[in-house]
Amino acid sequence: MKPTPDSDRQCTDAVLMIRPARFGANPETAASNRFQQDGATGDTPLAAQREFQGLVHALSDAGVAVHVADDSPTPAKPDACFPNNWVSFHDDGSVVLYPLMAASRRAERREEPIALLRTAGYRIERTIDLTQWEARGEYLEGTGSLVLDRCHRIAYACWSPRTTPAALGDFASRLGYRVVSFNARGPGGQAIYHTNVLMAIGERFALMCPDAIPDPAERVTVLHALEQSGHEPVLISIAQMNGFAGNLLALRSRDGEPLIAMSAAAWDCLAQRERLALERHGRIVSAPIPTIERHGGGSVRCMIAEVFLPH
Repeated sequence: MKPTPDSDRQCTDAVLMIRPARFGANPETAASNRFQQDGATGDTPLAAQREFQGLVHALSDAGVAVHVADDSPTPAKPDACFPNNWVSFHDDGSVVLYPLMAASRRAERREEPIALLRTAGYRIERTIDLTQWEARGEYLEGTGSLVLDRCHRIAYACWSPRTTPAALGDFASRLGYRVVSFNARGPGGQAIYHTNVLMAIGERFALMCPDAIPDPAERVTVLHALEQSGHEPVLISIAQMNGFAGNLLALRSRDGEPLIAMSAAAWDCLAQRERLALERHGRIVSAPIPTIERHGGGSVRCMIAEVFLPH
């Protein structure tokens, strides 16, 4: 039997993005993120800003309300363009703050971006602060660690140094989610650092890389949960996952048109079969972000914090 959806939406027409001030490869996060590469140069921050602005324009032109907050120049926050790791915004007016593994990233949690949304007319009813788990060595890096089926209240999460049991359980308890957890492996057989690298959920589709889940029973459990909740599976390979094809986000325009945001590199690595499957569920909105992908180890979905808050 399919779960009964609640009032939450799966896709929003409004997002928060953070314009990076001092983007670069973060040595503190490199050990757990094998998608990240060093080799940044003096031109890297400006290149990242250009790529960031290109994605903002692509989303805005597609009809998404993009709220842009500027990163503060000090302290240096090389990963500031990935706000979905430290905050999420929900239909009931909740703002959730998350525990981050890297101490250098914790300065990303700032009041200014949240205040920007208040000024834009969004209503915040409560703040759920999970950051106390950092002191216990427990982490949950937002909708990087979590891929949420908001309508059916299912949180998919792969275990990694950045996604640990106590913090995940606290999130699920406070927000009323059922957890589907599993192990996943990426480059070099290392635990995949964030769940949103290998899967994404839209209103009627779920893209994932089944070969990244080595345990057959866990793989079947994940696929069964997705199918039971009414999602058409779109399956990608390990190579496509490594090209960030799994790091996409389903959105809607303000006119209600379904959209799928992803990087140009992610789109390029898909075969015709996967492209056609995705295009059945939304218009593709893409932008090239090679500097951010190479040195940040994340792609388009990581750069977007969805805004579901009520007006």
